[in-house]
Amino acid sequence: MPAETSVDRLPPYGRLQPVPAAGSHAGCLLCGVKNPLSMHLHFMADDNHVVYADFQAHDMLQGYQGIIHGGVTCALLDAAMTHCLFNRSIEAVTGELKVKFIHPVPCRARLQLKAWVEKAFQPLYILRAELRCDESLLASAEAKFMQTATDFFC
Repeated sequence: MPAETSVDRLPPYGRLQPVPAAGSHAGCLLCGVKNPLSMHLHFMADDNHVVYADFQAHDMLQGYQGIIHGGVTCALLDAAMTHCLFNRSIEAVTGELKVKFIHPVPCRARLQLKAWVEKAFQPLYILRAELRCDESLLASAEAKFMQTATDFFC
């Protein structure tokens, strides 16, 4: 089921601009334009390079009854951080991902993703991300990404 993205629902931190995914990401399960099973997430970046996405969760993402599967939560946070790097024209792979599950993520919730670069030591990047429902923080993540050569991807 495609994600519904509304710029109006995203935080008003300056002008928001679309963040195009790298061409190597066309088949991505979360944002891929060439993947028929993709969630079709659309990310926007503000003037400070913070990335946002708005996502309508649904029952097909369920783990336990009424709760989004923890792996899906991890994937959403990872995708937000990946797009934060795409916004800087950087292609990188996740080397380490630490997720804090603060509250269960309801299957039918309208969710907001936010990600930003915490530190950059090229080719290593440390990022953070948050998953919220309204103002409530449901999960957060910190990750290390390693920049890759563009010919690394198949």
